[in-house]
Amino acid sequence: MPSYLEKRSIRYPIFGLMGITVVLLGILAYYNWIISIIGILLIGLPFYFLFKLYFLQRKETEEYISTLSYRVKKVGEEALMEMPIGIMLINDDYYIEWTNPFLTSCFDEDTLVGRSLYDVGDFLIPLIKQEVETEIITLHDRKFRIIHKREERLLYFFDVTEQKEIEKMYREERTVLSIIFLDNYDELTQGMDDQTRSSLNNIVTSILNKWATDNGVFLKRISSERFIAIFNEQILQFLEKEKFTILDEVREITSKQNVPLTLSIGVGTGVSSLPELGILAQSSLDLALGRGGDQVAIKQTNGKVKFFGGKTNPVEKRTRVRARVIAHALKELITESDKVIIMGHKHPDMDAIGAAIGIQKIAQMNQREGYVVINFQEIDIGIQRLMKEIQKNEILFSKFISPAQALEMATDDTLLVVVDTHKPSMVIEEKLIHKLDNIIVIDHHRRAEEFIKNPLLVYMEPYASSTAELVTELLEYQPKHGKIEMLEATALLAGIIVDTKSFSLRTGSRTFDAASYLRAQGADTVLVQKFLKEDVDNYIKRAKLIEKVNFYREGIAIAMGMPDEEIHQVLIAQTADTLLTLDGVVASFVISKRSEHVIGVSARSLGDINVQVIMENLEGGGHLTNAATQLTDVSLDEVEERLKAAIDEYVEGRKEE
Repeated sequence: MPSYLEKRSIRYPIFGLMGITVVLLGILAYYNWIISIIGILLIGLPFYFLFKLYFLQRKETEEYISTLSYRVKKVGEEALMEMPIGIMLINDDYYIEWTNPFLTSCFDEDTLVGRSLYDVGDFLIPLIKQEVETEIITLHDRKFRIIHKREERLLYFFDVTEQKEIEKMYREERTVLSIIFLDNYDELTQGMDDQTRSSLNNIVTSILNKWATDNGVFLKRISSERFIAIFNEQILQFLEKEKFTILDEVREITSKQNVPLTLSIGVGTGVSSLPELGILAQSSLDLALGRGGDQVAIKQTNGKVKFFGGKTNPVEKRTRVRARVIAHALKELITESDKVIIMGHKHPDMDAIGAAIGIQKIAQMNQREGYVVINFQEIDIGIQRLMKEIQKNEILFSKFISPAQALEMATDDTLLVVVDTHKPSMVIEEKLIHKLDNIIVIDHHRRAEEFIKNPLLVYMEPYASSTAELVTELLEYQPKHGKIEMLEATALLAGIIVDTKSFSLRTGSRTFDAASYLRAQGADTVLVQKFLKEDVDNYIKRAKLIEKVNFYREGIAIAMGMPDEEIHQVLIAQTADTLLTLDGVVASFVISKRSEHVIGVSARSLGDINVQVIMENLEGGGHLTNAATQLTDVSLDEVEERLKAAIDEYVEGRKEE
């Protein structure tokens, strides 16, 4: 049956034809009126029926339009009043002018009209004031997506509870892959007989299997020291909440067997691709091991990393075999380069300068020119004394260059060695890292999230006392093309002495071996003491800082400088060290202004409190017993409050465990 429009399109040509016919009949009537009358009768009947059909169709069309308008209006009213979509009209004073019944039921009220949003829905006020177009809210255990039409002062409420539940289920069921590594398994089992080794394996396997069964984790041992664990995001959230107590359990049970075994766990999460999960898990494990082991690292796709554990002070477990392998690799890379540029961190300490001088000597032993980057405007009094002594040796002093000179002389074949740091933001000249592709990192700090990208060689040993100790061991395996001079050996020894607080902290047997080697090469201990002598003004400033010390919790001392006084980072660190020597102090924190927009915090402990974890909460890092941070555009009081909150979180977390 033709539609209304089709009928209409047919009708107009017929009316036109009718008009032409009437004209022709009029002409015919002039010549023969009888034939004309007959023609009119023959043609008039069809036209009569056409007119009748036209008016009938017009009436039908009007009735159809009328019915359709009624139906559309009724559907609109039904949708407005009955559909499960909330609608709210408000005025400029945030009073509700009208709501549909569905929205009224959502608020569990009899009526909302005439009431203020401040009374029934104050959570909507920020949404309206900030002119946000859409947002998710929770209302009586249901989730709604609100769409705000600002010009109409209209709010739509769409129930998305089921959608959010499905999204939550999807997130919770996503696969998580982790690699569990027995940190010191090889070292512990090296001298064991088969029966003792088998007993240790049974203990560890039993503990891990019970942990896996209790938490719904699939666990598979893939080697003597490595396990694969597969679970989901929901289980991961639970394990995070309980702070991965499996670390403490393994450590405590194995310690009772006189085999202090620890775990490191790398977790990959946040992606659906299994190969990517594997890469994230291995990268997380490398990060955990680089920070000293006995901890969990969870690397997420956004680049953020969560850490759990890391409570124990790393024990010395590097071997001379590794030092020899690194020394050989370093030699190969140096000989393949045209020159070597060595760079430490900003405001270098004795460890950074001593290690840099040691690497410069290694380059010389391999018949390559080595240059140490230094900014003379950023050195403290101790380094100034060392540089005055170096100035007496023209050849050695000529190897110290400015950042600008380093950038100018660097070529594609130049090797860059970064010492005593691994963070790009901490180096003296970050442009060098971006300019050169051949980079080596030598450091003794625990690895942080920020790391130099794609280095050729990484020698990071958090078990070492200092970077100077690591470099000293590398020196022992270099070609003997030149004897280490007294001043070079003294600078290295000074770096070890400063970082160990005169061999009192973080000192292992290898530390004394390195010091003995340097002493045999002519290191002058009296000259070291000359470098480390303290300025009277600094001594007074330190005493004033100590005078303001307060005890926040038992054994935790916090000292804070004056808001208008800028103090060098070295002095802040020395104050924290001094506080640690006082009776009853197990951890010390010193807060002071470093520059106009920077606040520095130095943290020290005797080992019972992990100051590294506390400083990481304040965007810093370091060691278990030695850490620091720098915060910008904040006040001293704000930093103090954040520090206390971080201490509270750490202490309360330990109580929960």
